[in-house]
Amino acid sequence: MDGRRYSFLLVALALVFISMGASLAQGQGKAGNNKKAPYDAASTHYEVLKPSKKGQEKFLCLARGACNGKHLTCPSQCPERKPKKNKKNKGCFVDCSSKCEVTCKWRKPHCNGYGSLCYDPRFVGGDGVMFYFHGAKGGNFAIVSDDNLQINAHFIGTRPQGRTRDYTWVQALAVMFDRHTLVLAAKRVSQWDDSFEALIVRWDGEEVNVPTDGDAEWRATDSDEREVVIERTDETNGVKVTVAGLVELNVKVRAIGEEENKVHNYQLPANDAFAHLETQFKFTNLTDLVEGVLGKTYQPDYISPVKRGVPMPMMGGEDNYQTPSLYSPVCKACKFKGQVDFASI
Repeated sequence: MDGRRYSFLLVALALVFISMGASLAQGQGKAGNNKKAPYDAASTHYEVLKPSKKGQEKFLCLARGACNGKHLTCPSQCPERKPKKNKKNKGCFVDCSSKCEVTCKWRKPHCNGYGSLCYDPRFVGGDGVMFYFHGAKGGNFAIVSDDNLQINAHFIGTRPQGRTRDYTWVQALAVMFDRHTLVLAAKRVSQWDDSFEALIVRWDGEEVNVPTDGDAEWRATDSDEREVVIERTDETNGVKVTVAGLVELNVKVRAIGEEENKVHNYQLPANDAFAHLETQFKFTNLTDLVEGVLGKTYQPDYISPVKRGVPMPMMGGEDNYQTPSLYSPVCKACKFKGQVDFASI
């Protein structure tokens, strides 16, 4: 056999072994995990064990990696994931990812934290920079637009006599992914009452009731392989939403009080408390080219154009992010490639 043929034979054999190894690895991946990789939420991949004698919840981590098989216990300062008195007690957050830890956190939006959207609307971007985006009364805008995720916001507002722009707040969010649409909205109320449920939740156009007893959570049963969970974080008007592999939202409904109305001179009508949403987002697997009022601040090379050091740094871009409706993924800068079933909305 001459040198050329021998070299060719060696290359061919190498390619065969590489191909076999890739196939074997792929097969082992499928056998070891029934769900596709993007849906493997390692942080919450655990088994709940019997609590300790002091009532501290315990967990066995099942996620792949260094935390696999480890036992984690909630600290005495926050012994439960879902404390009954949420306003007074922090919840225990279990993370079975590479962090492999339990921490105590308030189960509500942190309006000064990354990915927050609160007040009239004030954002804190993925880059940590705070800015305001007023949009327009009655308008709909893409907050996040990525290949597999679109989040739109509906703005309500008022324009007192003598003002040149609207005061605005986010009244509803539409979270679109795969073929599904999840809507979180605040009901219109004339007078605010903490005991009144002002939060509306809709899954593919159907209103859902999030239980208040037991685990106090609702799970989608028709979301293919992607886990979708909505759990109460308060007796009324507070929920945590988890869309596995894409996003977590902590959402709270609140209204404009009399004192706040006076201080800011909103001049709100007596028959509308302007109930709206306060939200904090935590994203997973965003692409480098993600768009949206908030989404673009998560781009790796993003540099905020807002003027810093002023009381209200303003972000423009209404024309780029305005959508025809709350449920539309279409705007000048939008990127969503999903196939939302609009007939079900």
